[in-house]
Amino acid sequence: MEYREIGKTGMYVSPIGLGASSLGGVFHSLKEADGIRTVYTAVEHGINFIDVSPYYGHYKAETALGKALAGIDRSRYYLSTKVGRYGQDGANTWDYSARRAVESVYESMERLHVDYVDLINVHDIEFADLDVVCGETLPALAELREKGVVKHIGITNLTLRHFRYVIEHTPPGLVESILSFCHYCLNDDSLADYFDYFESAHVGIINASPFSMGLLTERGAPDWHPASERLQEICRKAVQHCRSKGEAIEQLAVKYATNNPRIATTLFSTTRPETVLQNIKWVEEPFNEALYREVRTLLEPRFRDTWLNS
Repeated sequence: MEYREIGKTGMYVSPIGLGASSLGGVFHSLKEADGIRTVYTAVEHGINFIDVSPYYGHYKAETALGKALAGIDRSRYYLSTKVGRYGQDGANTWDYSARRAVESVYESMERLHVDYVDLINVHDIEFADLDVVCGETLPALAELREKGVVKHIGITNLTLRHFRYVIEHTPPGLVESILSFCHYCLNDDSLADYFDYFESAHVGIINASPFSMGLLTERGAPDWHPASERLQEICRKAVQHCRSKGEAIEQLAVKYATNNPRIATTLFSTTRPETVLQNIKWVEEPFNEALYREVRTLLEPRFRDTWLNS
């Protein structure tokens, strides 16, 4: 498997990474033992980047992941988690204060059974006051980086222009990576508009949700998906077209997202070991350029549509 560096961090990661949101039962209920086997399978087959958050399953994902990581040598993976977005008793909460950010890092390390975090992210900054992120959250994480508690610092976000604002309003090198979701997939490649900027700032690029939160799957988008009905309809047509050609749209989506060497890694989430193996197989297979062009034409009427003004 090819490994790519995240920016200038020195972390060389697999082109496909494991997002541990599913371990918190975010999308479907699960047996914890299945989730643990999934993590083992990923690492055993070359995936070395694992991303989680205290928000996923309201701490459940970190707890389950910690049980899995307890049985894996620490040198075999890079671990990413987050601060700023949380939840309890079914309610979402946000707190981007310096105090809470520092507390959250130590709480996460306890749940994950590790004594340092490779990459700490400020989670979903579209919900935050960006000046608080720049002036309070990130400086607090920088102090932890100086102490070796965290190795590298990043930000995650749906609204693309926010990345640039934060990078330009903090000291050079403070933000080392960005994590964007739903903006580099078959129906929306708008993240690509920022590649040159991120690279000029030595900021690594992490992509997530190659299936656009379910739009680009045989199963289809969940009821809560915020995409317009027109976009969902067009994506369903793309799914059907791939099926008629004997290929799952998931295969095309995974290969498209991981085929760009300017993206360090693309995250997917599952609690099924067989899905891990399937995705790895898809990454290593040739890209079906002809089918991609056909699907791209089908998606053109709503290409780059999004559900937030990004």
